[in-house]
Amino acid sequence: MSTDSEILTYPNWVFSMFAFIGFLLSIIPLPWHLEAWNTGTCLFMIWTGLACLNQFINSIIWNGNVINWAPVWCDISTRFMIGSAVAIPAASLCINRRLYYIATANAVTITKSERRRAVLVDLGIGIGIPVLEMVLQYIDQGHRFNIFEDIGCYPFTYNTWVAYVVDVTWPLAIGCISAVYCILSIRSFNKRRAQFKELLSANSNLNSNRYFRLMCLAATEILCTIPLSCWSIYLNVTSQPIQPWKGWDDTHSDFSRVDQFPSVIWHMNKGTAISLETSRWFVIFCSMVFFAYFGFADEARKNYRAAIDSVAKRVGLSTGSFGSSLWSSTGWVPFVSYVCYFN
Repeated sequence: MSTDSEILTYPNWVFSMFAFIGFLLSIIPLPWHLEAWNTGTCLFMIWTGLACLNQFINSIIWNGNVINWAPVWCDISTRFMIGSAVAIPAASLCINRRLYYIATANAVTITKSERRRAVLVDLGIGIGIPVLEMVLQYIDQGHRFNIFEDIGCYPFTYNTWVAYVVDVTWPLAIGCISAVYCILSIRSFNKRRAQFKELLSANSNLNSNRYFRLMCLAATEILCTIPLSCWSIYLNVTSQPIQPWKGWDDTHSDFSRVDQFPSVIWHMNKGTAISLETSRWFVIFCSMVFFAYFGFADEARKNYRAAIDSVAKRVGLSTGSFGSSLWSSTGWVPFVSYVCYFN
């Protein structure tokens, strides 16, 4: 390893490996969460897993080069990056909203129409808001995209006051709303401990252990999203002057341009290097923290055991007691969040 402008560098295959592992860690628990209709949790897994996969593909294609091999892919990839920067905090908001409504529910019984309405609201937040962000970012998109060696395609947003309205501040705003729900959930839980088990019994797909794991996951995401979003805004404000908004034509002039930055160039700017590395590594950390909370839970271990038994039967093996000590019910939980993509 070496140092360029005090920025630690490493072989790009290291990131590619962890990005693919992050994708697998996000997808492995997905089937049984889909069966339980845990909408916010499923959205968190899907967005995080696809974000890791997106970064993995980019790191493979643009390993050691900045050639514009796949412009259409870059259009799709960068648009997805913009959406996922908002989608993961939005999924956390869905989780916190659900926990809050469970903690404050007056009725034990939940009707099918109420469940359906809750799912539709979660989809509106977890998919609708990111899609809206993908559309709105185009207002201040100065040119088509950038390509950074080893990192790949990257969105470009012209640094005007409009960018902070339509793009940069969204993760912070969503994180603050989510934090309010989280605090209210904890407050309500403390007031209604006696009723809590009865309320959870009305949710067949949610027990007390899963409730607290969801709360820990959402709280971890909040505790990091808010300060990291503030840091992102600070970097955008201080790294270069905020330009005046001169209208649509001025912002989108020479829109088809693609800027290309070799690794030695983008490593020369410490702020740029930190921003790029932070934004791509934190989606991996998101997948790891999710797996740490849910990949070793009781329902996960049961599914692993069922999968092992299924494979063993197909190959004619007897598992016996094998697998009973493979998985711990607790796991290492790294400090993790998600940060919006810097411009």
